[in-house]
Amino acid sequence: MNTKNLVLMALLVGVGAALYVVTPGMVNGMKPDFMLTMMFIGILLFPTVKETFLLSLVTGVLSGLFTTFPAGLTPNIIDKAVTGFVFLAAVVVLKKVVSNVAVSAVLVGLGTILSGSVFLSVALFVFNANVGSTFAVLFVGVVLPAVAFNVVAFVIIYPIVTKLVKRSKFSTAISQA
Repeated sequence: MNTKNLVLMALLVGVGAALYVVTPGMVNGMKPDFMLTMMFIGILLFPTVKETFLLSLVTGVLSGLFTTFPAGLTPNIIDKAVTGFVFLAAVVVLKKVVSNVAVSAVLVGLGTILSGSVFLSVALFVFNANVGSTFAVLFVGVVLPAVAFNVVAFVIIYPIVTKLVKRSKFSTAISQA
């Protein structure tokens, strides 16, 4: 793992954390997870198991610490780990077409749906979080809007990051393509 790459991943997670903290909660304190978008960008830039593990762990812990959802720490960590590695598998399988922003945006949308589903399942069914809403209400009220937010944020941020990475001396999947 290269120090420059660690710095870039830390910057992505930091920007995601800042966006996550300032975003207001929607239904029962749940909010769109912009850290997830940054995690996806990091995985697209560094599609390896080590980097995915690091990004997933850090993103999950920070999301869990900043969450306003009851009992949200452990579900966040589990959800980011599952989502990160499934997203990595999709990126590896689709490596020839994942350089297209539209294809990547679809993956981000699907990854956000997976993340929200895993989070809600773990929080509601495993930890029995008392939120007064059902899975369906939270899915429609928070996860689906989060998909829209994350895809729009990705479409705006990803080309900027890739352009900056290409100008720099980072050794990413983009700079090697």
